[in-house]
Amino acid sequence: MKKTYIGIAFIVLIFGIWAVPRIVERIKGSDVVRGERLDHVRGGETGGELERIGPAPKFILTDQNGKSFSSEQLKGKVHVLEFFFSTCPTICPIMNRNMLAIEQKFFGNPGFALVSITINPEQDTPGVLKAHAEAIGVKSSQWHFLTGEKDEIYKLANTGFNIYAGENSKANGGFEHSGLFALIDRDGNIRCRRDDFNNPILYYDGTEAAGVEAIMQDIKILLDEQR
Repeated sequence: MKKTYIGIAFIVLIFGIWAVPRIVERIKGSDVVRGERLDHVRGGETGGELERIGPAPKFILTDQNGKSFSSEQLKGKVHVLEFFFSTCPTICPIMNRNMLAIEQKFFGNPGFALVSITINPEQDTPGVLKAHAEAIGVKSSQWHFLTGEKDEIYKLANTGFNIYAGENSKANGGFEHSGLFALIDRDGNIRCRRDDFNNPILYYDGTEAAGVEAIMQDIKILLDEQR
């Protein structure tokens, strides 16, 4: 029996000699509570790699200056994209404020841009979009307000990005849409973090503080990402 206890004690001692230095190193690096899986699940919060969902759909629309604007002009820039309309009385003002907060956070960074595509192009002409941008306080020349053919925009939203937009005479303002922001990397890929259940979130909630904070964390990751 004594030999058995001595054997167990010896094994514990050997394990301690092997494990303790490694545990100390992980504590120094603040990795003990994270672990590899949690790094992946909460990639944006801990600096892990963000999920690549696939290439963002391409488009050619018209900007607030009346000039043709293509998704190709966004290559090489991390950017956030939303669908909205200027007369929206519900979630758009909230989205506007949150996009402005993102603009302010990354203002002056030549590798970053913002894109707002109207879902009411009959009303939101280039002139209307330019006036709207001025009214809400847009300062960046890299924030592009876009309009175009309604069918093309709705196809881009609903089929391309799978971010819902539609006409509804019973909805406030006559239109309804999600309040989601898409995050797109320099190479034109949609990127996102994963949720607590290890599923890609796909898009960020542009109406909630938590969603805006998350996308700002992940914008920084993409801006710092090695190409």
